[in-house]
Amino acid sequence: MSKYYKYIWIAFLFILLALVRWFENELFYDPYLVFFQNDYLYIDSPRQEVFKLVVFTSLRFLINTILSLLILYLFFKDRSVVKFATLIYIISFVILILLYLYFVLDPKQENYYLFFNIRRFLIQPLLLLLLLPAFYYHRLTKQNI
Repeated sequence: MSKYYKYIWIAFLFILLALVRWFENELFYDPYLVFFQNDYLYIDSPRQEVFKLVVFTSLRFLINTILSLLILYLFFKDRSVVKFATLIYIISFVILILLYLYFVLDPKQENYYLFFNIRRFLIQPLLLLLLLPAFYYHRLTKQNI
């Protein structure tokens, strides 16, 4: 695959990530989308169907993960990078979804900001933004040794 096609595919995958965000209201059940757009520190947590919320949040994480892993593979062309990133995504998901469930089941206003940030890692491709430069830096340092 030439560099031209590689960068077109990477751009296409980033556009797909943006489309997931753009159509989040239509694609996913998440009462917290509106909640966190308002002055959430002073209002009560919205009512939600916990099972449905966790399923849709997990689905969104899975979609973002698959697109992110494809971006990492196309960028680095290294299966070990993808394997390690997959491990990071799995561990992150388990930890984050457990914390997410805790905050959904036991909402307290003093925890809203922490809940907001945990939720952000689940529904947005923030791990990609951390892993892409980390793997790039690792590759640069490995070549200079």
